Amino acid sequence: MPTIHVSHPRIEERAKERPHLTKHEHLGFNGRLAVFITTKFGTIETFYVLVIWMFGWMILATAKVGIFRKDPYPFNFLLVLSNLVQLFALPILAVGQQVLSRASDKQAEQTFKDAEAILKLQDEVHRLIKINGVLTQEIHTMIKGQKE
Repeated sequence: MPTIHVSHPRIEERAKERPHLTKHEHLGFNGRLAVFITTKFGTIETFYVLVIWMFGWMILATAKVGIFRKDPYPFNFLLVLSNLVQLFALPILAVGQQVLSRASDKQAEQTFKDAEAILKLQDEVHRLIKINGVLTQEIHTMIKGQKE
């Protein structure tokens, strides 16, 4: 008894769809810039640059080297610059996170659909295994009956 194989619809849908990436979002220049800054700003290298900048400034100002002698302890100008970096970075990072979050949500939706299809296929495989077991048992019973 020949059976007709019908592929799960998600397999065909997935072949056409391709994985969703951040670059597939309709970003425009501002969105691409925000994503670029967000991905670069969120690195350990950026953290090191900021730490070296802060401590370097404090050391040079304490030692009264060059232009840094105009900003003695408590380093008022350094505090202003640091706050400006934070004020400018906050909205840019927020926009970048929104864009990255939208892309991540679409990837999660694709993964959910794939997992759902796999679970349905797994149920089908288990159903076929049970049928195969029953048919195998029937064949063994028939063979035993013929031998006797």
